[in-house]
Amino acid sequence: MSLLEIIKLSHSFGDNILFKDACFNLNKGEHIGIVGKNGTGKSTFIKICTGQLIPDEGRIIWQPDVKRGYLDQYAQIDKTLTIDTFLKTAFVKLYEMEKKMNSLYEEAEKCGNVLKRAAQYQEELECQEFYLIDTKIDQIMEGLGLTVLARNHPVGQMSAGQRAKVILAKLLLAKPDILLLDEPTNFLDKEHIHWLSEYLSKLPNAFLAVSHDKSFLEQICTGVCDIDQKKTVKYNVSYPEFLVKKERIYKEYSRKYNAQERQVKKTEEFIRKNIAGRKSKMARGRRKQLERMEKIAPPAQEERKLFFSFQKAPVKKTEYLKINGLSVGYHIPILAELNFSVKGGDKIAVTGFNGIGKSTFLKTLMGKIPPIKGEFCFSSQAKIGYYEQDFNWLDLRKTPVQILSDSYPSLKTKEVRELLAKCGISQRQATQEIKTLSGGEQAKVQLCLLMHTPYNFLILDEPTNHLDIPSKEALKKALKEFEGAVLLVSHEESFYQDWIKKVIHIEKAGSWQ
Repeated sequence: MSLLEIIKLSHSFGDNILFKDACFNLNKGEHIGIVGKNGTGKSTFIKICTGQLIPDEGRIIWQPDVKRGYLDQYAQIDKTLTIDTFLKTAFVKLYEMEKKMNSLYEEAEKCGNVLKRAAQYQEELECQEFYLIDTKIDQIMEGLGLTVLARNHPVGQMSAGQRAKVILAKLLLAKPDILLLDEPTNFLDKEHIHWLSEYLSKLPNAFLAVSHDKSFLEQICTGVCDIDQKKTVKYNVSYPEFLVKKERIYKEYSRKYNAQERQVKKTEEFIRKNIAGRKSKMARGRRKQLERMEKIAPPAQEERKLFFSFQKAPVKKTEYLKINGLSVGYHIPILAELNFSVKGGDKIAVTGFNGIGKSTFLKTLMGKIPPIKGEFCFSSQAKIGYYEQDFNWLDLRKTPVQILSDSYPSLKTKEVRELLAKCGISQRQATQEIKTLSGGEQAKVQLCLLMHTPYNFLILDEPTNHLDIPSKEALKKALKEFEGAVLLVSHEESFYQDWIKKVIHIEKAGSWQ
């Protein structure tokens, strides 16, 4: 019996249909990657599985007593808890059992007949590896890059990336029957992605994982759920095999469709020429055949080719940014004594563990938070474009067309739509409220805002986090061709390794090279 079965799922947001009679099942031990282009409904699919969203139609059937764990990067956590206290909530039942056992041992001093029951509890705790909990916590924290923080570090003082990792750590410690992971690598660096890949690939329990990270999917998947054209198709093969199989199926389907189209046109031409002539009876017969023919739907059209392109302001080889002894953080330094400069045309990546202060560093440069110590200075010749990791829309009810029109009032509506279309935002998406768009679609709108103003210095904080693979490739091409300076924070080495000229790697708080 399946752990999860989805029957005839249909769901839409307004007139945007995401699923129509979609079906899916997840069996014990299966490792399924959920893939699809931006906006096809991957995160919505996960939320429907968890019950956060109620579908318009269809049945979601979980096997009784299945223990589920969901990676919700925006979950509310008691800010007064420490990391250690929060992670130990994964073992609440075991701690309750220990409490009962201790109580029985105390009672045994007065009445010895309870010793047997206390011993049974102790045996069960040993079987459940209760006395290895601290070791397990240390291993998971090290694997996910949380050892930069002490276990008594308050949850309320963590960054969004650190909090997401702590939530993931608790899920891995709890070992539910099924894990539901939505973009688990977004807040991980390559070392920790590698660790998580190995951990998940060896996991005996089932999981569903939404991801755009090709190498991650290659390592963890025993199967793939492809969301495309409002349907879900399950492939019981590895991710590379899925890519080959899907391409073969698409080509075969296109061949059949084109063959039928040629036959239809040929028949229609025969009918047109002969409907009133000597062969009219034959023509009427063929017309009936056409009417009864089961038409093959046209194959899904390839997504319009994305065309990210950044306008450049005049570029000179002068110094655009000078940093001297800069320390950044909130109240206390996270990163200390930074010293480097950026010249026109430089392409620099800043890497290091999530939560170590990379985004804080960029926010300091952009004047969003004050420096703790030291100084930095931008040249008057620097024309800066900034991509922020977090989406901070002023009005969530506005559409992409309205957002761009507000930023560029001189543009006509047609020009705004064309600019959005180049970034992969369809006519329908362009007129939806920004809050209804997927993370990938919102990322494209944010990139689109950078494309109309000439810049010679781009500062980008994790621009690929929500983008699908074609979008990442298009952005990489645009940044390669951009002649100005680029200061990039990214955890995806495959995205920047063939065009970045210098990498600044932060190994631990206050230490960089």
